[in-house]
Amino acid sequence: MTFEVNYGHWLDTQIKNYKGERKRRLIEGHGHAEKLFTEKIWYPAFHDFDGLHAEYEVADFRDGSRFLDFAYLKDGLQLAIEIDGYRTHSAEISRWQFSDSLMRQNHLIVDGWKIIRFSYDDIKEKPRMCQQLLQQFMGKSLLGRKKVSSAEIFLQREVLKHASSLQYHIRPSDVIDLLKIKKRDAQKLLHSMVTKQLLLPAGKGTQRIRCYKINPEQPSSLFVQQ
Repeated sequence: MTFEVNYGHWLDTQIKNYKGERKRRLIEGHGHAEKLFTEKIWYPAFHDFDGLHAEYEVADFRDGSRFLDFAYLKDGLQLAIEIDGYRTHSAEISRWQFSDSLMRQNHLIVDGWKIIRFSYDDIKEKPRMCQQLLQQFMGKSLLGRKKVSSAEIFLQREVLKHASSLQYHIRPSDVIDLLKIKKRDAQKLLHSMVTKQLLLPAGKGTQRIRCYKINPEQPSSLFVQQ
């Protein structure tokens, strides 16, 4: 399905499932910047909306409610994603609002949330950079978990694409540079790809694998970004 079809179904489902202020925000407040994020950043990076929630309500540290632009909730991970326009932090914001915004973020962190903020300009002008940052975050946060997520599947595809572009067999150091993850996480990812026969061991080593090659039986469509 195309982005528009998936996006429409995802948003309609949330509107139907919620009521009150969150429903109003989904209808009236989910605007151009939020849709641009899903179209230019999230969907190209992960190809679905599984685990992503818009206008997500969280408890306020003053016993009220606040709303996150987006929340990713899956496999025990709590990721808050905020979209900031330039004017949000310019002279139009008061000192009280500025302090309140910082304290709100502090309390989210205390409550176990991870937070990623994107400027509207970066979403519009540097979408690939934003996609890579999210992919790197997911790589560090989700690799090695028992249940394979859509984020991990996409990371595997990124490794295959990169391996197909190299003039030599891919090494753990190449995956570390590509995804900005730790050595042990790169090794776990490569090992899982060997287990799934996406990659095959290359080189002469039998006990310690130092490099990998693409399994020629895998379809080339896996290497193409959809």
